[in-house]
This record gives sequence, structure tokens and C-alpha cells, in this order.
Amino acid sequence: MKRPVKPESEAERIAALRALLVLDTEPEEQFDAMTAYCASRFDVEIALVTLVDTDRQWFKSACGLASRETSRDVSFCGHAILEDGVMIIPDARSDERFWDNPLVTGPPNIRFYAGAPLKLSSGHRVGTLCLIHDEPKRLEGEDLAHLRELAAVVARELEKRVALLTGRPPEA
Repeated sequence: MKRPVKPESEAERIAALRALLVLDTEPEEQFDAMTAYCASRFDVEIALVTLVDTDRQWFKSACGLASRETSRDVSFCGHAILEDGVMIIPDARSDERFWDNPLVTGPPNIRFYAGAPLKLSSGHRVGTLCLIHDEPKRLEGEDLAHLRELAAVVARELEKRVALLTGRPPEA
């Protein structure tokens, strides 16, 4: 298993994440509606809004998964936030980074993963909107573009949420 590396701007990224005032908050309808829609639209077992913190990934919304967080060391999303594009793993058993990951070898038995980074207006990627399935799968073309746009909507919702709470935008 390959642990995700931390970006060079990790301190600034974590500051931007914390400025959202969202970690460890209660579920919220707009995020739960998004993950329910994604699970249905993309025909996957699990859809998540994840936020990648210092040592964990925490789920603001989880459709199809009872857990609220996992270690960052085993997270797929920790890898996905390193790039602007959608990270797609058609079959995690065939990917050298993940084939022996405990999330692949045991529950939830991840085979397919697609994670679109949640990129804030500051440019920081704080988490993902991700899709997980227990069978190999592909995501291409219009579906890929759709997931990317939905992740942008989630990022805007996170920023709008903190602006409503504080009366000011999050600090970059």
C-alpha cells in the first residue's frame, strides 16, 4: 500500500480546511442530497463528501457507508487531492497503490473509486466528492465531466456555508 504524500502547501491547505468550520459538524441536507444523487446517478454503492484533515479523512456526507472517518494513511482521497483532475481507479486490486489497502482487502471492499477534488476559490483542494463501488467500473466522457461539476458545486456550498455562518468568506 502506498500512503498518500502531503502537498507542499499542506499547512495552508489545512488552514483553509479549518477556516470552513465544517469538521465534525452534523449532517446537512444539501450535502446528503448530493451524495444520494451521486450514488443513484453513477450507480455506485457509496458516495461521499470527504474532507482530508491532518491525519484523517472525515465524511461530511456518506451515502452507503456507516463510518464517519478513516485514517488518511489508507485514504484514496488523500491521493486524489494532489491533482486538479478526477482520480479514477477502475479496479483497486490492479493498482499498485491500493491492491493491499485494508479498504480493498476488507470492508467496504473497494474495487472502483473516482474522486473529484473539492477545490476552493483560494485554489486549495480540501477533500473530494467521491464514488466507490465493490465491483470494477469505468467513468468516462459526460459522466466524468458531470462528477467534476458536482464537486465544484460542493466546494461552492462549503464556502457559502461558512460565509453564512460568519458573515465573511473563509480565509485562504
